[in-house]
Amino acid sequence: MPTATNSIDALLKPLVIGQLSMPNRFVMAPLTRCRADDDHVPTPAMVRHYADRASMGLIITEATQIEKGYSTFCHEGGIYGKEQVDGWRKVTDAVHEKGGLIFCQIHNGGRATVPSNVDEGVRIVAPSAVAITDHECPDAFARNGKKQPYPVPHEMTAEDIALYVKLYATAARNAMAAGFDGVEVHGANGYLIDEFLKSSSNHRTDEYGGSIENRCRFLFEVLDAVIEAIGRERVGLRISPLNSFNNQSDENPEALTRYICSQLNSRNISFLDVMRGDFFSHACGADKWAREAYEGVIFTGMGFEIEEAAETVASGAADAVVFGTKSLANPDLVERAIAGAALNTPDPATFYSTSEAGYNDYPSMVSSCPSAATPSCTKETP
Repeated sequence: MPTATNSIDALLKPLVIGQLSMPNRFVMAPLTRCRADDDHVPTPAMVRHYADRASMGLIITEATQIEKGYSTFCHEGGIYGKEQVDGWRKVTDAVHEKGGLIFCQIHNGGRATVPSNVDEGVRIVAPSAVAITDHECPDAFARNGKKQPYPVPHEMTAEDIALYVKLYATAARNAMAAGFDGVEVHGANGYLIDEFLKSSSNHRTDEYGGSIENRCRFLFEVLDAVIEAIGRERVGLRISPLNSFNNQSDENPEALTRYICSQLNSRNISFLDVMRGDFFSHACGADKWAREAYEGVIFTGMGFEIEEAAETVASGAADAVVFGTKSLANPDLVERAIAGAALNTPDPATFYSTSEAGYNDYPSMVSSCPSAATPSCTKETP
């Protein structure tokens, strides 16, 4: 009879990304949790949170701001100054002490930025002066605690574009100084880079708009600058071709995906992280387009159960699977999967909060057992 372990064997094999070896194929998704301090410096709670999940094959941090005074989520981490770098060093040291690997997701929110979170004199920018209109900024993301409309952003000039390319490269160098094993460039979910990629948010008529090649130009300028700064083996990219989050859509997401992959093939980065579907519909399949077009390491995610993840990796459809809420609610997700143990249920009410509740209080198998040797706690059935 198959056991929990041999049914997920494919997820337990090591995977080489760049010059690093992941011990397994479980990846912790970049999950913004709003637990940094007012200056976007990681807190002791964040040190524990990431260290507790060090058994994942790779941790990717929450979206981490590349620019001072420009905050998408109010209390996300930053990677733009010495104070933030020193704070992240405590996180990376703690993860490495437990044998883990951790990449920093470098991020700018573009038009998906809460107006009350921006310092005086800082402009909210995007490829085009097109606002998000399908929802308002949630109060949980606002520095003043108030729900508010998204602004009409300033259309970026050529000088703005050049500045942001440099900001991403500087953030990557800062991440290395903070002890990260690499960076993931955030090109997904309706934030700045994705706003250039998608036809719904990019209405430019210059070399950064119109054709797929032009809409991808900013992405590859950023990616090439980051590669030059820290080396291609330390760089990953996340994309979400089908995700409509933040009022996004594209006229031909398959062609967009295949073009991005064709350009990545010559760059030989660490991995491509492809969100397979859409938060709000049953649209799916971006990972399949990427697998057909991309020659390198592919991560995929969005709603995978453990068994489906194992089948996906075993079939070669992806090389690793990214887990979001499952890794959020289960600091020992890998160990639970090996044991065939039941998973904790995530609490959405605590996802975005400055409170300790719902952050470091999800129990591990051992901590939730009367005794670490209790058989029912180490070999539960799902």
